[in-house]
Amino acid sequence: MGLHKILKIVVGVIGIIAMIFAGIVWTIDSEPLQDEVKALGINAVDVPSSIGNLMTIGYIVLALILVLVIIFVIKGLFSGNAKNVLIGVGVFLLVIAISYFMASDVIPDDIMKAAAKQEIELTPNKMKWVGAGINSFFILAATAIGLMLFSGAKKLVK
Repeated sequence: MGLHKILKIVVGVIGIIAMIFAGIVWTIDSEPLQDEVKALGINAVDVPSSIGNLMTIGYIVLALILVLVIIFVIKGLFSGNAKNVLIGVGVFLLVIAISYFMASDVIPDDIMKAAAKQEIELTPNKMKWVGAGINSFFILAATAIGLMLFSGAKKLVK
């Protein structure tokens, strides 16, 4: 078995484990679960410390990914493809800028109430950045899907 197949299997297993952990994190503090627990006579469900540990691991993985991306961007700059790397970084920054200017800084009442209930301070600037992140995700996802469809159609034509 080649290294490529082994890596594919490892990535698949890690993906399945990640989906299980994501399901645990997303459902542990959900309102339906809280309602079921209240029906049993218990006032609240405390989020286990293991969830906090999982979130810490998630932040560490995110930091590692960002460091690797920065390293490979710098490596790409010094490998002679500086023009292409700078164009890619520039387009990415352009997408972020477009997303930021498309985002709204209005805080809906229901979100404000939910944030106040959890003692989270929301500001218009935070809402704008959250909106920018969501907008940039959709722009990048639509671009990726469009390019995959274009590439597939181009191969079919050949």
